[in-house]
Amino acid sequence: MRAAVMRNSQLVIDTVPDPTPGPGEVLVKTLACGICGSDLHALKHADKMVEAARESGVPFVLDVRRDIVMGHEFCAEVVDYGPGTSAAASVGDRVVSMPIVFRNGMFDTVGYSNDAPGGYGELMRLAAALVLPVPNGLSTEHAALTEPMAVGLHAVNKARMETNDAPLVIGCGPVGLAVIAALKLRGAAPIVAADYSPMRRRLAETLGADIVVDPARKPAVAAFLEHSNFRPAVIFECVGVPGMLRQIMRDAPLGSRIVVAGVCMEDDMIKPAFGINKELSLQFVLGYTPDEFAGTLQHIAEGRIDVAPLVTGRVALDKVPAAFDELANPEKHAKILVEPWR
Repeated sequence: MRAAVMRNSQLVIDTVPDPTPGPGEVLVKTLACGICGSDLHALKHADKMVEAARESGVPFVLDVRRDIVMGHEFCAEVVDYGPGTSAAASVGDRVVSMPIVFRNGMFDTVGYSNDAPGGYGELMRLAAALVLPVPNGLSTEHAALTEPMAVGLHAVNKARMETNDAPLVIGCGPVGLAVIAALKLRGAAPIVAADYSPMRRRLAETLGADIVVDPARKPAVAAFLEHSNFRPAVIFECVGVPGMLRQIMRDAPLGSRIVVAGVCMEDDMIKPAFGINKELSLQFVLGYTPDEFAGTLQHIAEGRIDVAPLVTGRVALDKVPAAFDELANPEKHAKILVEPWR
């Protein structure tokens, strides 16, 4: 099959072996796959991802010296089944899935694996137990955004917000926008969001932010304090760059809860005294649960989460390297979808 392959920290278009589904697996044809910000980071910092996983004891196995076909935000069509396998979907059905497969008592992450190619290729193998049929009427491109929007839902759930809490979202890239959509779904208000990018601020308003602020003109926490009426702060860090968490801890109101959803790939430093003096709480988040993933698909299908404004581009495989470059400019795109058979 043809695929956009990560090789020596570069993206190249090449032909790679077709994946073969084993027992309990489904072979699917990739219809659309979103380019994730984590993929942009992984292209340059995959070695740091592996090192962090190894140091923290996470069973994440990836050899950066071998080819990797990334892509974990997808909608696909069922092509075939592995031996003795059945699933909730029939051949020809469109499906989404958590990007995980299981073999030999171990799990592998689709799109961050040498052996489980992701959605930047024409074919994938998925765990039959995890595939979910796409509801009738839901477009392929909107279904493909189930995975990134589930990340936002999980972050909000992990925040354990109470009735009187007020949210502040710092960073309105795809993760921050997913958090805003989940906060809106939950009925949290007012939702204050901050980003330097005019385009991202507009998208934040579209997805449900009540107040948007340019941090170059006014500090995010200052804007939050103007509108929160002294309610307890729940701050979502959705940037993931060194120094951001330290800055948020410095500026946060007393007793704030900080949810770290941004993925910083580099070593960082915080000042514990900030957290001690203010009795801050830190909650780091990753991914989502199966129930959250399935629930997000239903929210999108039933119109409770509007993902249409996020899709700003569609590319064939040979344009994937250029799309990675374009996503570095927040004024041009929010989410670019790869369509391998285009």
